[in-house]
Amino acid sequence: MAGILYLVATPIGNLGDISHRALEVLSGVDFIAAEDTRVSLKLLNHFGIKKPLVSYYEHNRAASGERILERLLKGESCALVTDAGMPAISDPGEDLVRLCVENGVRVVGIPGPCAAISALAVSGLPTQRFCFEGFLSTSKKNRFAHLEAIKDEQRTMIFYEAPHKLLNTLRDFLEILGDREVVLCRELTKLHEEILRTTLSGAIAHYEETPPKGEFVIVLRGAPEERQKEMPPEEAVKVVDGYRNKGHSLKESAKLASEETGYSKNELYNMYVNRPVNPPV
Repeated sequence: MAGILYLVATPIGNLGDISHRALEVLSGVDFIAAEDTRVSLKLLNHFGIKKPLVSYYEHNRAASGERILERLLKGESCALVTDAGMPAISDPGEDLVRLCVENGVRVVGIPGPCAAISALAVSGLPTQRFCFEGFLSTSKKNRFAHLEAIKDEQRTMIFYEAPHKLLNTLRDFLEILGDREVVLCRELTKLHEEILRTTLSGAIAHYEETPPKGEFVIVLRGAPEERQKEMPPEEAVKVVDGYRNKGHSLKESAKLASEETGYSKNELYNMYVNRPVNPPV
């Protein structure tokens, strides 16, 4: 009989947040698959747990996943852990879970700390309906396409972001989604926990003065239920053209026209570039 893959949530900062059940499972499995064995070893040592560790992370997930599956099919049990939080959420553990499901291996979740849900709960923004967007692409083209696709999303949105990319991400939010309420959470459950409740423009000003440190959870208010009614595209292009005739660059014209037309700066820029050169009479 095949073994069981346990998805064990681990503390996102405060070690006191680990559950009694999580400790029982970690103590009882045959081996533990960890994102970073050095980080997990510190956790296990703190609670006096001694178990074999195997590495499972982004760059070895294909080969390591097959080896883990082979052991599970032989009847061993495994606990999958990440450095912090719930495995398989914005995490290569998603692939291991799928592999196990496809091969008839039972997967059991051991719930616990999750940065996204913790940040949402303390944000003060609507929590009845929300969506998790994870990390944005490092490719500007793909990132902009992602944001364009969710600009009308009315649910509260949750993102993860690294400190060195935070400012650019906030600027992209402002450019494509417009200025709206945002809550930025860092060091959750730790001694220097910080929760900043502001607007996108306010967050940009803050982090331009105070360089961001630590991993961030961004909780962003969804689009208003009733968006401003947009004028016909051809009329919007005429507004852009009017600013162009006043000597503004296309980029500046699109930005100025966005306030009048209800279209985003990007939409206006693209509509202007792709407009018919000789419109039909």
